[in-house]
Amino acid sequence: MPEILIEEILKILPHRYPMLLVDRVIECDMKQRIVGIKNLTFNEPCFQGHFPGAPVFPGVLQIEAIAQVGGILMNKAFGYEGRIAYFLAIDKARFRRIVQPGDQMRIEVEFQRARLGMSKMSGKIFVGEELTCEAEIMFGYNKED
Repeated sequence: MPEILIEEILKILPHRYPMLLVDRVIECDMKQRIVGIKNLTFNEPCFQGHFPGAPVFPGVLQIEAIAQVGGILMNKAFGYEGRIAYFLAIDKARFRRIVQPGDQMRIEVEFQRARLGMSKMSGKIFVGEELTCEAEIMFGYNKED
């Protein structure tokens, strides 16, 4: 499958700067697995206050990046163009390595199960070959969407 570039990502996700946390999708089988990329620069707004003199990309934003990449997979797998996937739950979140300016996060997300408009996925973030974060997440769609 060809890459999903930022123009298409912007059509799928409602997020915009500074909350858009995926720059590109480099793999997507449209059913089970997706891999996204987020390049972190010192200009990210969160680095100004987290932490001055020792910038660290917040764990909550790493989980959000997993959720956004998972939202793209849900959109592609179920054909939900124009619908917003809402975050319902986080389980088993673990943070293994500090993420800093200059790092490239590789965000890997896989379906665990889908049922009644809800999906459970597992996600991992790597910098190079090092695991930085992992979690299980659950999504659903608003009934009006």
